[in-house]
Amino acid sequence: MLEIHEIAEKDILDIERMEREIFPDPWSQKGISDTWKQNHALILGAWLEGRMIGYVVFYYVLDEGEIVRIAVDAACRRQGAAGQMLKELWRFCSEKEITRMMLDVRKSNKPAIYFYQSHGFVEDGIRKNYYENPSEDAILMSCESGR
Repeated sequence: MLEIHEIAEKDILDIERMEREIFPDPWSQKGISDTWKQNHALILGAWLEGRMIGYVVFYYVLDEGEIVRIAVDAACRRQGAAGQMLKELWRFCSEKEITRMMLDVRKSNKPAIYFYQSHGFVEDGIRKNYYENPSEDAILMSCESGR
C-alpha cells in the first residue's frame, strides 16, 4: 500500500540517492537538508512497502506555492505515486489557504507535461534556456487550487 507523508530527517539520504539517479543536476545532501529545515518548505515522500519511491519538494509564500522537484523511482512510474503526492499536496494547500501552485518543466519532458496537464495545470509561458546539461527552455505552468 502506498503511503504519502512528510519526510523525516533520516529520509534525506534516500532523496539524495534518488536525486543522483534521476536528475542531471542533483541536489546535494546539504541542499536537501537546508530545504527540509525551512519554515516555508514542505517535502512529501511516497513509500511502498517501507521503501521510499518518490518525493515532492514544495516552497510556499502567502497564497502561492511552487513545486520545485517531483520524482518517482523509474521502476515505480505510471503507478499513481506522483498523482497521490499531488493529491496530498492539494490537501496541504487547502489547509494553508494556498490558492495557486506553479512549476517549471523541461520543454522536452512530454510525459511530465502531459501528467501536469491531466492534473489541471496550464501553460503560462516559456523561460528561454532555463535548464543546463543540456541547455533547454522551461515551460512555466500553474494551477489554481480548489479545482
